[in-house]
Amino acid sequence: MNIAVITDSNAGISAKEAEHMGVGLVPMPFMINGATYFEGIDLDHKEFYEKLRNDVDISTSQPSPDSVMKIWDEALKTHEAVVYIPMSSGLSGSCQSAMMLAEEYDGKVQVVNNQRISVTMKQSVRDALRLVSEGKIAKEIKDILENDGLNASIYIMLDTLYYLKKGGRITPAAAALGTLLKLKPVLQIQGEKLDAYSKARTASIGKSTMIAAVKKDAEERFGGLSADNVVLAMAHSDDEEGIAQFRKEVEEAFPGIPITDVDPLSLSVSCHIGPGALALTVTKILK
Repeated sequence: MNIAVITDSNAGISAKEAEHMGVGLVPMPFMINGATYFEGIDLDHKEFYEKLRNDVDISTSQPSPDSVMKIWDEALKTHEAVVYIPMSSGLSGSCQSAMMLAEEYDGKVQVVNNQRISVTMKQSVRDALRLVSEGKIAKEIKDILENDGLNASIYIMLDTLYYLKKGGRITPAAAALGTLLKLKPVLQIQGEKLDAYSKARTASIGKSTMIAAVKKDAEERFGGLSADNVVLAMAHSDDEEGIAQFRKEVEEAFPGIPITDVDPLSLSVSCHIGPGALALTVTKILK
């Protein structure tokens, strides 16, 4: 089948990169001081973090049904089917909305609900493209990606507790205590939820915690820590210097294991955790 692969901007794929990869891209909307902005169109990462640091009111939103269907319809003019990979259904309602919209397409649009975001979601897009090249039909690709969805982990070390407090995800008292103790919380995304993983007293300990967690997942959950079994990827929220230094530490800790991407963290996650976060991910290679 002639199949189009489409994702949303939470995969960390820019418009230029999407064009190079041959995938469609749905830009994610954000509400900023009551106005709607679209990631990669009239909102770039520099502007986003500038507004975030200035304490501007920012919230995530779902793409409108019309905007999603327009991209699907355009793809179906030249393709027999669409595989759509949105962000994790546990982090946004946009996946469920897309699944409802797809019911009107008689199976020509297959929405993948595989609980991924950021660089692990980008890996799913690559996997989908490979499966298309191997001759799989759209429904097969959806099933394969969903069955493989939980074979990925994300660990994120925060620089500040302010944004978790602002979003009501921790109490002001907990934020104040954490700030006083200069804690560096490490969060995890395992499947559909963003949860606490550990509390580190220093950034160095936080990074060591993430490295140890990735090693454990690779060895105990994904079948072994080897270059033919897992890939690593990294992300950050507006901290180029920090992620460059962390990459050196990761390369030393995992000699011979490829780092596929070092990308800006999804803005949908960043608006809840703030700038200065560093993330390390491990994904089992789809075979």
